[in-house]
Amino acid sequence: MSISYSDCLSDLLCEEDSDGILSGDSLSPNRSLSELESLAVLDETIAELIEDEKDFVPGLDYLSRYRSQLLDPSAREESVAWILKVHTYYGFQPLTAYLAVNYMDRFLYSHSLPQTDEWPMQLLSVACLSLAAKMEEPLIPSLLDLQIEGTKFIFEPRTIRRMEHLVLTILNWRLRSVTPFSFICFFACKVDPSGSCIGYLISRSTSIILSDIQEASILEFRPSCTAAAAVLCAANEIPSLIFLVNPEHAESWCDGLIKEEITCCYRLMQNLALLKNTKGRRPRKVLPPFRSTTRLRVSRFSDDSASSSSSISLPYKRKRKLNNSLWVDDGKGSSR
Repeated sequence: MSISYSDCLSDLLCEEDSDGILSGDSLSPNRSLSELESLAVLDETIAELIEDEKDFVPGLDYLSRYRSQLLDPSAREESVAWILKVHTYYGFQPLTAYLAVNYMDRFLYSHSLPQTDEWPMQLLSVACLSLAAKMEEPLIPSLLDLQIEGTKFIFEPRTIRRMEHLVLTILNWRLRSVTPFSFICFFACKVDPSGSCIGYLISRSTSIILSDIQEASILEFRPSCTAAAAVLCAANEIPSLIFLVNPEHAESWCDGLIKEEITCCYRLMQNLALLKNTKGRRPRKVLPPFRSTTRLRVSRFSDDSASSSSSISLPYKRKRKLNNSLWVDDGKGSSR
C-alpha cells in the first residue's frame, strides 16, 4: 500500500483544516491546484517544525558532559536499555520510547541527580516512561507493573508521582515534543515519490532510530537531521532506491536542513550498523523467573532537596509475589 503526500499532510494538520485542504473544495475545483497548495502547506509545516525542534532537545553542551564524564554515560545507556525493554514488553508505540528518553535527557541537562546511588536514575527512568505512556498510549500498566525487565528497585506509586511532578516542572510541562517521527513520512516521500516503498522506509527508519537512541553520540544531531539520516539508511537497503541515496541532496528536501549535519549523522548510523553486524548485539542478562527486589520509599524528592534529603525504608524480611515475576516488601517488616 502506497502513502502519498496527502497522507503525511493529514497527520500534521488539524482535522477541521486538513479536510478542506486535502479535498480542494475550499480552494479550487482544479485538482492540480489543490495538490500544489497542499504541498506548499506541508513544506511550510515541516519548516516550522524544524524551526521549533531546538526547544525540545537538550542544550548543545549536553553531549560534552558525557564525554568529559561529568555525566555517567553508562548510567544513561542502562536507563535507555531498560526503557526499550519495557517498550517491547508492553508493545508501546515507538514514539513512547523516544519521548521517555527525550524527557530524561532534557531533565538531566537542566537538573542534576545524586551520583552516590543508582536508584535516582532508575526513578527518573520510570517517571519519564510513565509520562510518555500517558501521552501516547491508550492503555497503560499500573506504576508497579511498569517496573519490570531487570529493575533493581521497586518504587511506591506516590514516589513515582512526586518524581513525575518534578520532571514536569523542570520541562515546563512541555511534553508534546518535536521528534524524528514528526519528519519520517515527509522525508520518505522525498526519497520515494512513487510511494511504492514508503511503508518499508518508515518502518525501517523507525527501527534505526530506536536502535541508535541508546548511543549518546546521536545526541549531537537534531530530530530532523536524525530522521533524514535514518530514512537515507533505510533507502540504502532498497535496490531500486540505492542509487538515489545521497546525504548531500537531502538538504533540498526542506528549508532548515543542513547538508553537513545530515552527512555526519548518516555516517554515524552506518558505522553503528556496521559495529552491530560485526560484533553482534550485547548479550542480555538472563534473569531468574523470581528475584528479590529492593523497595524504596523516598519521603522527599524535590528540586531543592533531591541531592541531599531522602530517606529509604529498609529492611525487607517478608516478601510477597507480585504479577508472578516480582518480589517486593509486603510493608509489614520493620521500617526506619
